[in-house]
Amino acid sequence: MIMEGCQGKPQIEIREKTCPRCGYEIEIFSVDTEAVCENCGFVIYNDALTCVQWCQYAKKCVGEEAFKQLMEIARRQKERVETR
Repeated sequence: MIMEGCQGKPQIEIREKTCPRCGYEIEIFSVDTEAVCENCGFVIYNDALTCVQWCQYAKKCVGEEAFKQLMEIARRQKERVETR
């Protein structure tokens, strides 16, 4: 069962990413999962950590089993990025 509201209350940051299609600088908030390039419309995804990876309430919020699954997915994604 997911808890009401986020208990972690993260610091929201604005990050800049370069569009892989046209090179335009895109601003994306750290809590957003994706952003659209204003220049060419390409969708970029935020590679920042999900709240499950850093929030002290994650297990309580999403449940033990979902927490384990999400952490395993994050581990595999990290490995893929590191082996490129």
